[in-house]
Amino acid sequence: MTDYRQNLQEETEYLKKTVAFIRSALKTEAENLLIKKDRLIAARKDMWENTVHFSTDFARLTEMNQHLAEVNSLTASYGSTHKQVEKYKRVLGSPYFGRFDFAEDGRDTQEKIYVGLYNLMDPQTHDIYVYDWRAPISSIYYRYELGPAAYTAPSGVITGDIVLKRQYKIRDSQLKFFFDSSLTINDEILQEILSGSASPKMRNIVETIQKEQDMIIRDTDNELLIVQGVAGSGKTSVALHRVAYLLYKGLDSKISSNNVMIISPNAVFSKYISSVLPDLGEENVEQTTFNDIAATTLAGRFMVETREMHLESVINSRGEEGKIRRPGLDFKGSRAFLQILGRLLSHYEHRLIPFADIYFNGKLIETGQQLKNRFLNNKIGIPMAKQLQRLEHVIMEKVHPVRKKRLRRLEKIVANSDGHDLEIKSFSRLLSMKETKRFMERLHRFTKVDYFEVYKMLFDRPDLLFKLAQGLELPEDIEQIISTTKQSLQEGMIYYEDCVPLLYLMLKIEGSDLFSEIRQVVIDEAQDYSPMHYEVFKLLFKDAKYTVLGDIHQTIEKEADASLYDDISEILNKRKTIKLFLNKGYRSSYEINTFTQKLLGQSQDFVPFERHEKEPLVEYKETPSLIDEAIIRDTACFAEQGYKSIAVICKNQQEAEAVHTRLNDSIKIKLVRPRDGVIEKGAMVIPSYLTKGLEFDVVIVYGADKTGYFTEYDRQLLYTACTRALHRLVIYYTGEKSPFI
Repeated sequence: MTDYRQNLQEETEYLKKTVAFIRSALKTEAENLLIKKDRLIAARKDMWENTVHFSTDFARLTEMNQHLAEVNSLTASYGSTHKQVEKYKRVLGSPYFGRFDFAEDGRDTQEKIYVGLYNLMDPQTHDIYVYDWRAPISSIYYRYELGPAAYTAPSGVITGDIVLKRQYKIRDSQLKFFFDSSLTINDEILQEILSGSASPKMRNIVETIQKEQDMIIRDTDNELLIVQGVAGSGKTSVALHRVAYLLYKGLDSKISSNNVMIISPNAVFSKYISSVLPDLGEENVEQTTFNDIAATTLAGRFMVETREMHLESVINSRGEEGKIRRPGLDFKGSRAFLQILGRLLSHYEHRLIPFADIYFNGKLIETGQQLKNRFLNNKIGIPMAKQLQRLEHVIMEKVHPVRKKRLRRLEKIVANSDGHDLEIKSFSRLLSMKETKRFMERLHRFTKVDYFEVYKMLFDRPDLLFKLAQGLELPEDIEQIISTTKQSLQEGMIYYEDCVPLLYLMLKIEGSDLFSEIRQVVIDEAQDYSPMHYEVFKLLFKDAKYTVLGDIHQTIEKEADASLYDDISEILNKRKTIKLFLNKGYRSSYEINTFTQKLLGQSQDFVPFERHEKEPLVEYKETPSLIDEAIIRDTACFAEQGYKSIAVICKNQQEAEAVHTRLNDSIKIKLVRPRDGVIEKGAMVIPSYLTKGLEFDVVIVYGADKTGYFTEYDRQLLYTACTRALHRLVIYYTGEKSPFI
């Protein structure tokens, strides 16, 4: 007890010292911020009042640039200080969460290492109060128990021994408790955090990062890192903390926030994770969805079905439409269709571009064969459209002098004709322009190529598709797929499954530099993308490294297995690739995890976290109105018990809207929609496919009967919905319950 009191006194004193340093630094930086703000306002005012806003005078432009440079410098300085102020404010309440004492080999002393969100160092004495969780030495805290340990420093591998490991709960600058532990993250801390309520925004996990998660976060050796993680294993959190780590290492790797792209499954999820990186001190990292990439790349040319529209269609489809769309989706995302498109491009280049002899004013400029040979001699892989543009440029360079001669001849002809005495030059130019227009029309017959027409040709000419598919396995319904696709393309409607191959063709034919600055790409929910998607990603992010995370058991509209990751590895084709597995589920209680594993209907390597709560409730009601009444009672009851987020999960958006309309008259409940939906505290109604990656204190699954959930695709949808629950899971159904429950 004496030792504990002595340790408590020492820890309390160290915390007071650290908090005092933060408050002092915060005061200093806040004062600096006000001074810099005044200077910045004054500089902007001076620039506005004492410089011209437009001038052709070089001296005045130089003066203006000098003012602008000063304003930009002051703006950057203000931004840097503002960031420091926010950092100190953020850590004031809880400066650190862990400590370990490290005895480095070859030294007699032990170093006390406190680990927190950010580095806290006295600029005068260079004393380090707290080490950033991303610092090389901090990896020891996450990876080792008491005893031998090592970390990789810039100078090499440092070895030694951990002689003490301690964890803290600090709130409002007060030490609530601490305890010594031998494991990386003691279950007590993890239990407390996981037993709390879900947040409307994803929170950082720096206090509870596990060893296997830390290995993923700090990996810098591999260009492609693939993670298969079970539901609730923290895949997305790990990916975001990995981004924060890579940006922390940015000075070494020369990577900044504008070099990183996070591809999320939908807009709702993007908003849900939007606060994690700012909490970790990293701003302005771009997030996007495949919908947004398609809209940007295709430049609004077509009516494109979004992924959410597509999922609604597939989930709701019954009968013939469902029978065609699913095989069509599988086929158009497959490696076989990718091969067909590759053969189509080669066939188009060699056989279908109508190269012709080029004449201007009766003079042969280039023969068709010369042009074709030059076009096919493409050793550096220039995209087809750019190669044809180069040919056009070469031709026009040769035509230019001939055109000048022709214009002079036209002027003579016009001068010798009646009626144009006063407009010889202008009329001659008009005649020349008309001749040139006709010439360009002939030229563009083979120097312009439209990726949409190339794709459309594949379905307008089934014989061509079958010819290109020789030796490849086609789906049984291929003729119906061709017919349906032909009709939709003629109507100008691009279904989601056509959007991806269209993008692929566009990028192969035209090329793209839209994302040339991106050097690190994070792809979440990897199982939702087909091999064709990954070919598109490869073309869009040519020089990037990848972190790819998924769970093959949470696919919705297609089948997936572990071979998907082999396809990804083969397609992205990076020099160093590693596949890692996260098999421990932390989100749900032990009882919910046990239930969902049975629901899955197949074995997977899954280790549930030992947090015990009530068993899931599966309850029959005679009518939908009785389910509504039960949900109204449940939401009130769960709210009284302190649960902050209660999600009523419906199968699709149509059902969600109907349920929301009925419930909204009796209780305060929000409807989450695909594009503008935001997760907030309280009760909400949400379609199942939008819940991916989200978590709620309570999940109420609406209408889990046999008519709603009966296919294997429905099983995966139900599994995804149920695995969103942290503490309580309730399932209501009418009629006969789903065979999966």
